[in-house]
Formats: sequence, C-alpha cells, structure tokens
Amino acid sequence: MRRVVVTGMAGITALGDAWETIEPALRARRNAVRAMHEWAWMHELQSKLAAPADHFIAPSHYPRKTVRSMGRVALMSVRASEVALAHAGLLDDAELKGGRAGIAYGSSSGSIEPLKGFGTLLTTGSMRELTSTSYIQMMSHTAAVNIGLYFGLKGRVIPTSSACTSASQAIGFGYEAIRWGKQDVMVAGGSDELSPTHGAVFDTLFATSQKNDSPETTPRPFDRDRDGLVVGEGAATLILEEREHALARGARIHAEIVGFGCNSDGAHITQPEAETMGGAMRLALEDASLAPEAIGWVNAHGTATDRGDVAETQATRAVFGRAIPISALKSYFGHTLGACGGIEAWLGIEMNRIGWISPTINLAHVDPRCGDLDYVVGEGRQMSSEYFMSNNFAFGGINTSLVFRQPG
Repeated sequence: MRRVVVTGMAGITALGDAWETIEPALRARRNAVRAMHEWAWMHELQSKLAAPADHFIAPSHYPRKTVRSMGRVALMSVRASEVALAHAGLLDDAELKGGRAGIAYGSSSGSIEPLKGFGTLLTTGSMRELTSTSYIQMMSHTAAVNIGLYFGLKGRVIPTSSACTSASQAIGFGYEAIRWGKQDVMVAGGSDELSPTHGAVFDTLFATSQKNDSPETTPRPFDRDRDGLVVGEGAATLILEEREHALARGARIHAEIVGFGCNSDGAHITQPEAETMGGAMRLALEDASLAPEAIGWVNAHGTATDRGDVAETQATRAVFGRAIPISALKSYFGHTLGACGGIEAWLGIEMNRIGWISPTINLAHVDPRCGDLDYVVGEGRQMSSEYFMSNNFAFGGINTSLVFRQPG
C-alpha cells in the first residue's frame, strides 16, 4: 500500500482565500452570511440569505479564449487548483503532463446561468441565448475538465457530482488512485457557485433558515433553535501525492490521508440514516487500521437541518462511544454544497496543525435529540491530535468519511 500525503492546499471562501485571512474570522466567531437583497424580487423564495464569495473575480492573467468555457464554478475550481499547485511547488512542473498526474474534482452541478438559454429554447423555440460553450459551462464535470485543460494534465479524470459529498468523494477517490498505484499526483477537491436555485431546492424541503433580518445568527448547527441551512459558495483543492514521490522532490507535507469510507443509505432520497452514516465512519477507521480512540476530534458536516443534525450526531456517538469533540464549519460559511468537503478538509488540516479547533458558532442550546458529544463552542478548543476525521453526507444517502494524520 502506497501512502498518500497532502502537499498543497488552497481555496476560495466567503471569508477569504487564505488561512491567514480566514483564521482571524474563525477566532472572532464571525460568519459570512448576509442578506441577499439581490433576491428580493423572487417573492416565493422564503430564505433570502447566503454566504457569497463576493470578492472573487476571474484572475486577469487567464486568457479570454480559455475563460470562455468556464462558468463561475469552473473559474473558482481552476483558481483554487492553481494556488494549490503553487503551494505544492508543482505549478508549471513538466511532470503534470506526463500521465501520472490526474484530477478528481466535483460540484453539485455546473454553472446555472447557461441553463436559461436552454429554457428559452424549450419555451420559445429560439436559440438566441445559446453559445458554443453553454453546455461546457453547465455540465456536471465542468470543474474537473477545465482544471485538466488549463494545466495540461494527462492522467485520469474522476469527476464527482454527488451534491454535498462531491469534494469529499473526490478527495477519497484521488487518495485511492494514488494508493493503488494508478497515479502519483492528484488534484482533488470541489467547487460550487452561488445561485438562488440552490436556495430554492432546500426551500421546497422546508430546510432553509428564514432569519432574513438577522443573518449573523444563522445557521445554527446542532442547536435546539436552528431553523435550517444557509447556502454558500466556494472552492477548495488539495494536492495529493504519493509520499515517497513527495519526499524525493523535497516537498513539504501538510497532512497524510490514512482512511476513506464511502457508502449509501439505500433508503430515502433526502432523509439520512444514522446507521449507514456510522458505517461510513467505520469504513474509514478500518481503512486506516485505527481504533475509534485514536481520533482526536471530528470535523462535522453540520448543516443545521433537523434530520441531518440528529442522524449525524447519533451516528458519531455510536461509532466513538464517547463524547468526542466535534465542530461544524458551516456555521461560518453556510453550506457550500459541492465544495464543502474540500473547504472543511483544508481548514481542518490547518486547525489541526496549529492545535486549535474553531467553535461551532450560534450553538447556544444543544438539541436534546442530538448525540451526546463534546460540542466545541465558546473560544474554541486548544488541542493537539495526531488524527482527525472529516465527514460529509449528501442527498441520495451518500456518506463519506476521511481520516487525516498530522505529519511528524
């Protein structure tokens, strides 16, 4: 079995694009949720809240011809990957084009804007809003494809489009591709752009927060008084590399991936099952050859939805059999959908490195139906752990669990 390490990390979030910017916001317990006045005209949309990455624009050095095939979701994924490759010391490295470097990347969908043109075609018969790149921007594998094209990667492409597990599945599948000797380097992660359609999806399920007049108070993962999730946007990329390959070129190792578990509920399209959620965690522990006692803390999915929070925490308690520390980053960034598993893995590695775990903000009263866990609140938690687990769960009953090890 080959060992897989993380040698580069980068992302785009509503709280900034670098750990040095994001960490102060986490310590200040400041979330990125704001009122979306731009959505005011959508009268039937109940939740007018989101966590947009307002600052992000296409970098000026991206060629116009290249950008034509990229919607916002692809632009964010390419930029996050560019910075991550530079962080790993692999940007412009000829080895990327040798066939041993691939991509595992996901989003819950492609860009939404081009869909309007197809809607116009279907309702009026006119193709006036369609271009030669409309489909390329909207296709579910637009992020993975555009990363490969921009950097000239010649290895395998593993596109993942599994809603909220898109990025965590990509990281897990990238890890497996290296572990089993199919690739030496994988660009892995996820991206999703903000659209009112994403909010509408959860609105129809009565799963969105409606605290439109107090955005700083929501979402509230695990809280008795939570009223639903808030959608966000962003991207995050991890550069995964075979350990000996990384050491041979003198790369800095930020973490090691030691376990990945993935399964499905096979029960209900939107209602989670605690038993199979726990099964994914057990699969990750088994893959890592670790006992539950080895894990120091859990990086939660924590959407602030009623069924999700209860099932996830009950599953976590059942797996670990103790009140393990748990924290939910969605209380800061909202639900970034296909990007969340990448953002949370990246920031989890950073927090574990400095020995401080961010608190779940807006968590004042733990829902008594939630599992008996050590919910990190207040000023956060000073702690050092060799291993931590990062979990994500998605529509369709898709469950993922990743175990990371602190290098040393």
